[in-house]
Amino acid sequence: MAFNKVEICGVNTSKLPILSAKEKAELFEEIKKGNEEAKQKYIYGNLRLVLSVIQRFSNRGEVMDDLFQVGCIGLIKAINNFDTEQNVQFSTYAVPMIIGEVRRYLRDNNSIRVSRSLRDTAYKALQAKERLTNKLSREPKIEEIAKELEMDKADVLIALDAIQEPMSLYEPVFHDGGDTLYVMDQISDEKNKDMKWLDNISISQAMTHLTPREKHILNLRFFEGKTQMEVSSEVGISQAQVSRLEKSALKHMRKFM
Repeated sequence: MAFNKVEICGVNTSKLPILSAKEKAELFEEIKKGNEEAKQKYIYGNLRLVLSVIQRFSNRGEVMDDLFQVGCIGLIKAINNFDTEQNVQFSTYAVPMIIGEVRRYLRDNNSIRVSRSLRDTAYKALQAKERLTNKLSREPKIEEIAKELEMDKADVLIALDAIQEPMSLYEPVFHDGGDTLYVMDQISDEKNKDMKWLDNISISQAMTHLTPREKHILNLRFFEGKTQMEVSSEVGISQAQVSRLEKSALKHMRKFM
């Protein structure tokens, strides 16, 4: 199923609303009071964010309607847990939640299956581990578990590794009432691709608040790499006008980033 179709899960994506900062703040005040109608309006007003996230997974061969529904679950979880007192935009908080939900879905529905014999070996190893822990009053080594089962150490290790569930980088490992610490926070990554991708989402959202002319000029300048003189020639206005429109558009975008 193509990602760029207009309708997903019965939702006409071309007509999704964009909530202003004021509308978001007002709706969240109502949500905190238990207003379900406000919550539904807030969800609907953030479906574009879900679309932005699931686009990243469009090359996995998954049905986009399914990913959209899973992404909506992540969005709802983000709304339920978002703290408006924290100095962070909702989209910054919600994107990792949506990504985590989609990745859990992909993990739980992948085509990799562990054979019955491997699972049986793993469960026997776990039982042996429990017996030895009680007997030795400590966690046994793999060698000790293998000896208990009269098996090769490598076979036991492979079996135990096979039943381990992969962990999402966005799996929370610590929460202290404020910021949540995720697995990815404990991993070094100089490229930090997810943050760059999050910045791209933020830029895309901010550009939706520009006029068609402002969008066109910024696309020519920063995505096609043209000079102001080249843009001036293409658009049919003076270089000075291009400069003014560019500065005005960037200033306007900063309000939404």
